[in-house]
Amino acid sequence: MTSSLSAPRSGRRLRRRRGPGPLGGRGPLRTAGVAVTWLFVGANIAGLIWLVLQAFRDTRSILASPWGLPRSLSPHNFVHAWTDSGFGRAAVNSVLVTGISSVLTVAVAAPAAYWLARQDTRLSRGLTLFFVLGLGVPVQVILIPLFVMLNRVYLTDSLIGLNLVYIGVSLPFTVFLLTGFFRSLPKELEEAAALDGVSPAATFWRIMLPIARGGIVTALVLQVIAHWNETLLALTLLQSTDKYTLPIALISFVQQQTYSGADWGGLFAGLSIVVLPMLAVYIWLGRRLTEGLTLGMGK
Repeated sequence: MTSSLSAPRSGRRLRRRRGPGPLGGRGPLRTAGVAVTWLFVGANIAGLIWLVLQAFRDTRSILASPWGLPRSLSPHNFVHAWTDSGFGRAAVNSVLVTGISSVLTVAVAAPAAYWLARQDTRLSRGLTLFFVLGLGVPVQVILIPLFVMLNRVYLTDSLIGLNLVYIGVSLPFTVFLLTGFFRSLPKELEEAAALDGVSPAATFWRIMLPIARGGIVTALVLQVIAHWNETLLALTLLQSTDKYTLPIALISFVQQQTYSGADWGGLFAGLSIVVLPMLAVYIWLGRRLTEGLTLGMGK
């Protein structure tokens, strides 16, 4: 009886002495990695807080004391950036372009990804490879052909043309992401629906799509962040000031400050207008975004 009780105790002592292993243990490398990660996170948070605080100060006080605090929370710089510098109209354009292109991208990619995830034919494998290859094509390579094509159909300097380009450029990644997510869903639900006489299209819309809500939200949030911050395509395709999106309006505002005198308070306010909405979206949906990426890529 004594030997039977001592064996588990000695095993526990041995496991405690050995530790959980090099990957999961609290060794010096892991501790250093965690410390560097938190330092990086802290530096980014501190920089964001400093950016927002400087948006409430004027240029003279910023140049006199860059690390100082605002004396008041007057929104003068935000009002100036929103009205006089064109950020108001640019914000409306960004909301329209980002919302329409992100929703349409996911709406087109979801049925395509579902079909590719459930089919195992030569055609489906070829199309999957086609979308994967699309991930490796840099936007800079197709920039001039895109401009020529849109110019021939009179869609340059147009928010409609910019929407079409965003949808086409974003489809490979969105289809790739959602294909992995749909593959993680159980096929038994489709088989049960087929036994009940439900058509494949109705099975997708009524059963599989609600279950895949986490992956859909993940893809949508990623597209919203990417389209909101996109600069190169918008800078190439848009020429009129009234069609600028927020990143282009910010570039134009910086160029104006170069010739008319720097307004650092207004510049920081413009940066805050660009950055804070996406930060709010990520804080709101960050956990669901992480869960969707982990489940979709892990299967």
